[in-house]
Amino acid sequence: MVKQLRYGVVGAGLDSFIGNVHRIAAEFDKTCVLVAGAFSTNPEKNKACKEFYELDDERVYDSYEDMAIKEGAREDGIDFVTIAAPNRVHYSVAKVFLENGIHVFCEKPLCFEEYEAEELKKIAAEKGLLFGVNYSYSGNVMVKEARERILSGEIGEVINVNAEYLQEWLIDDVEAGEDTMNKLSVWRKDPKVAGISNCVGDIGTHIEHTVSYMTGLTVKRVAAKLDYFNQPLDLNANILVEFDNGAHGVFCSSQVCVGHMNGLVVRIFGTKGAIEWQQENPNVLYVTKKGQPTQVCHRGMAYMSEYAAELNRLPSGHPEGLYVAFANMYKVWAKALLKKKNGEKLTEKDYDFPTVDAGVHGVKFTHACVESSNQDAAWVTI
Repeated sequence: MVKQLRYGVVGAGLDSFIGNVHRIAAEFDKTCVLVAGAFSTNPEKNKACKEFYELDDERVYDSYEDMAIKEGAREDGIDFVTIAAPNRVHYSVAKVFLENGIHVFCEKPLCFEEYEAEELKKIAAEKGLLFGVNYSYSGNVMVKEARERILSGEIGEVINVNAEYLQEWLIDDVEAGEDTMNKLSVWRKDPKVAGISNCVGDIGTHIEHTVSYMTGLTVKRVAAKLDYFNQPLDLNANILVEFDNGAHGVFCSSQVCVGHMNGLVVRIFGTKGAIEWQQENPNVLYVTKKGQPTQVCHRGMAYMSEYAAELNRLPSGHPEGLYVAFANMYKVWAKALLKKKNGEKLTEKDYDFPTVDAGVHGVKFTHACVESSNQDAAWVTI
């Protein structure tokens, strides 16, 4: 019986923030071991990664194409690849690994274009491969607790959603000209590198996925207004949404809201109550029943649902954060992949990670928002 997975990484050089989080999270529970990588197109940086991770020379590759082909042909080849490379290559990297029979766990966004997303989904299905997309906030224990409570009917039928993801880090770009880009924002505002959208594509899709995960609902239509402030891509977005149950809501994503660091907040309103979760205070869930005072529910307590408790790692009062949310994603992903490799049948609960379907919907959501904004906030069906 297989008990440990071999994995490789594309991207994630030693100076990569998100790549480093992926690596730590993947190895958090000792079910995944790093054995290969194409870390950088810079030979010196690639060599530095080989030495730092103490990998065999033959398993550190100059290109991801070479890595996919050779790892796919090895008897001891990688079981899956983590894609933590720049957004613009997600599609091409994912495609070549899928074509070589390797499972894929990809940082969001899945890709830029809708046809690319559908193609990746099709290849994964035809090859019988698992495909995860890292919408990481659904890895938080209290987001899972919210989902369990909402789907069990605790707050009744969902009738309204109010969610926001507010940051301030691009505020200086509002008054800057199009040719003036600070070193943090330069790639995010370049359509060749970031795709059709900056703000919605980067953080707006996190709202969409977190809300959909918590409620079990799907956004069907959007009416969006994106603000560009004389920049190539959007820095701010206000979005009306309609869900498949007929409910409506408001999403606000912004990188120009002074005083906000990483403020993802989701408020779900039902016929019997409401639930609120704040990313910057992730260990707490606010639950309000109709006619009753608000309950402050803490992660790690005995009243948590059984499934959320399974992913709880620390006693209450000891904060869990981003690394643990990522690690929970990999824990569920690795469990599913190990079951698949061992010939066991996967259950619905085994797929409790954002699948390629979530990635496809994220791409379509982004395109719909841009299309709506270009039509003066007209309703656009996803």
